Amino acid sequence: MSPKQQGLDDILANEVKQEIAGRYFGFRKLIEEDTLDYTQKVRRHSVVLEKRISFDLIRIYLLLGREEFIQRFLDLTGLQERLFFDPYLLESPTIRERVFECQRFKGWTRKGRFVRYSLTCYDNLAFHVKVYRRRLQELADDQHNIKATIEAFYEQNNISAIMAFLRSLGEDHSTGTMQGEKEIGLVQGLDDKLKITPPAPLEQMLPIINPLPPLSEVKRPLKRLFNQAFRLQTPEILELFDSYSTPCPERDYVLKT
Repeated sequence: MSPKQQGLDDILANEVKQEIAGRYFGFRKLIEEDTLDYTQKVRRHSVVLEKRISFDLIRIYLLLGREEFIQRFLDLTGLQERLFFDPYLLESPTIRERVFECQRFKGWTRKGRFVRYSLTCYDNLAFHVKVYRRRLQELADDQHNIKATIEAFYEQNNISAIMAFLRSLGEDHSTGTMQGEKEIGLVQGLDDKLKITPPAPLEQMLPIINPLPPLSEVKRPLKRLFNQAFRLQTPEILELFDSYSTPCPERDYVLKT
């Protein structure tokens, strides 16, 4: 083979190698970007869970006031576990003040305002759970698609086959047993290093919450339950309903430079 032909073959071989590497790492980058986007969506959804659903539930726990009433509420609504519940919640004035900030009440009497507001809290909870579950399904679809894309990536980009093809573009060398074992080890190590880990199943990252019955279906038993809770409620909770709203304290924010 003439030096000119040899040079042309080297140029073509390098172009093929660059094309293969570009496709391989370009595909990887797309998967990594999709995975990062998915992870950020999960984090944002976790904030929704903590800020909306947790506040709805904690308000209801405080309005019920007793663990026996809380358990009856869970049984009525089908909630399988005491999400965000801790007995400390029922005793903490700081938490009580925080979750009942800037609330508005309707009703002619203190009892009427208490019961009506309690039912509204449940209505808000059922709505937020519905939104949460819908978004959870979208995230589950995203996770499934990323996992399927990773499987397709490995089917189309077998490291052993790629390395063997790239070697075939270079000069022929006799390969002894030791050299072959080294190459196999190199390929295995490279495969492990470049392995793409699919996102963890969604149930390992966010709780799965069953759909709640609409207020119209459970209003009567819930109303009876909140009426009972009102009769045994603490003065600290009852005094919230002496008026039609709770204060909205101004928060001081310090700008750090």
